[in-house]
This record gives sequence, structure tokens and C-alpha cells, in this order.
Amino acid sequence: MSNDQQNDWQVDPYLHIASDNFYNPLTDQRLRKGESAYQILRNLYERKVTLNRVSQVDKDFLVQQGWLVTTQGDLDSRFRLKYVSLEAHSVCNQACYFCPVSVDPRRHVFMPLELYERIALQLAAYKDTLEAVFMNNYNEPTIDKHFVRQVEILRSYGLVPAVLTNGSGLTPKRIDTIIAMGGLGYLSVNLSTLNQQHYRNERGKDHLNLVLRHLDYIKDLPVAPIMKIVVLGRGDEQHRADHQEIKARFAGSRFQIERFKANDRAHYLTLEMERIPSHTTLRGCEQMGSRPLQHLHITAQGTCVLCCQDYGEQYGVGDLTRQTVAEVLTGPELARYRRWSYGLENAPDNFICRKCIFVRT
Repeated sequence: MSNDQQNDWQVDPYLHIASDNFYNPLTDQRLRKGESAYQILRNLYERKVTLNRVSQVDKDFLVQQGWLVTTQGDLDSRFRLKYVSLEAHSVCNQACYFCPVSVDPRRHVFMPLELYERIALQLAAYKDTLEAVFMNNYNEPTIDKHFVRQVEILRSYGLVPAVLTNGSGLTPKRIDTIIAMGGLGYLSVNLSTLNQQHYRNERGKDHLNLVLRHLDYIKDLPVAPIMKIVVLGRGDEQHRADHQEIKARFAGSRFQIERFKANDRAHYLTLEMERIPSHTTLRGCEQMGSRPLQHLHITAQGTCVLCCQDYGEQYGVGDLTRQTVAEVLTGPELARYRRWSYGLENAPDNFICRKCIFVRT
């Protein structure tokens, strides 16, 4: 980089900045305090130095590693696809208090297998960065009669199937078939209590005994390299007690037992917990990475939305029935929402990220 090019470079505006490190969601790299060029980048970011005071070697390093980017051209159409949520249908067989389905059930839509496979084929182009295809968003994936076939389709294109489920449809026959084809990449079962009355009250259905039979069959089988039971709750003493009881029941099994507090889905739900105030400053997203830069959310209709929190599908970014995955990821709608969520352009007061607990501020 010659000296007369110094004004053509800037610190990437999509970096995630912490007190002791920088993370670049577009390269998936982290530069930590004490590492080479960290302090130089910190000084540039804090405007303690200008680029013309930085050595040529350090400038070239920061550019090559993606910490500095051009001031010219389109920065908002960039992405690094790490995760996809691909809903094959819009149906759930429960109505959990911590899910929008409980207050606003969606119209039942099932994606044709032809479209599902066409999308999987396109996703295969991103295998180098794509870590998992989650087979759901707000649906229960195991309801679909084609569930096992969908797993097979994803695997046939070299993709990693990931399943978040209430466990009601994980029958022994299905599990045996999935294991025989190579298994899932990730399995997470949402189980919030072992108390049958509490389960029925919290989920609207009496599936507990069925789910426990399925989990007892699964617990020692190699269904996936990562197998979890997630205990969602209100963060109170009952939640902690439920977690401990479930942890004890599945001790020694392949399941990791994790506890998480439910959230209001960007103010979509009214939960008996403190609601966060709207954020005035937006500096990106940190919900299993950056949703605008690293995720693609596909509905059963084949449309795409900005984020998993967008239950009402208010922030559409494309339609895979008439566009390609590449066209959606580089399209103007997603580029605009990236600018809004990272504070590069002022977002409306009611923008979804302003109401989300996972926003960076």
C-alpha cells in the first residue's frame, strides 16, 4: 500500500469491538490484546493515530487480515454464511408460553420437497463457511412426514443438519434411520420441566411422558456429536430446580443439560419478567454470531427474513421462489438492514433490533 493510498482505507465498520479484542464477523477472526497489530488497530479505531502514522508493514497486515477495508465500493453486501434456519413447514404441536406460537399461531404452510432440495443445492455452495442448517425456526420439525427425507437431502449435499425440537416426534424408528444415514450434526431438545402439570400448563399439551420415552431411547445413542437438553424458564428458583432435576435424570448420558432464561422475542411477548428498554445506539448483533452478516432465515413459504426474532416476518429480505440464495444475501434489503443494525444508517425508532436483548450497543 503506497502512502498516497492511505485515505482509501478505514477500520471495517462491521467489527465487533470489546475492551480487549476485535472480532470480524466477515472473516470469523479475532484480534486479541497483546497480539500483533492489536494496539495499532485500537489506536486507529479510537482515532488516537491516523493511518499515515502507521508503518507500511502494519498497514499491509491490517488490510490483508481484513481489519482495514476500502473506503470505496459496497461494504454492505458482504456476508459470511455460517448458519441457516430452513423451515420446511410453519406448524408447531405445542404452545409454549415463551414462544410467539402461543399467542399468534401461524397459517399452516408446508414447503414442497422440490423447493427444499433446490435451496439445499444452493446452500451447498457455501459449505466452506456454513457450519449448520437448522431445520426449524418457530416450527416443530419432526411434525413433517418428510422429516427424515429432509435430513437425507441436507446430508446428500454435504450440509450439516441441526435440529431444535420438543422431542415429541423423535421416534425410535426415525432415530435409527437417521443414525444409519450418518446422524445429525446437532440435536437440542427443549425440555423445561419433569412435572407433568407444569409441562401441560407451560406448553398447552400433555407430551411429557412421550418425550421422556423418546429421550430415554436416544440418550446413549450417537444421534449427533453435540446433543443437548435445553431448560428454558423465567430465571427464578423454580427454573433452577427444574434444571437440576433434569440434569440429575440424564446424568451420565450423551446429553449436555443447559439452562437459559426465556426472552420476549424483541417485545413480541409479554412475559412476567423485566422488559428491556429500547436501545438508542445500535452496534451490531451477537446472537450466535451476527444475524445480519452470518445467518440466513428461510420461512416455509421460501421467503427470507432478517432475524429469528422476527416472528411477524416484518423484515423481509428476499424470496427463494424467485431469487437465488446469492441474490438474497447480496440484495439491497439485507444491505439496508445491516446498515441499520450496525448503526451505519439511522434506523427507525420501532426497528426490531432496538427491542432485542442480543443487540450490541
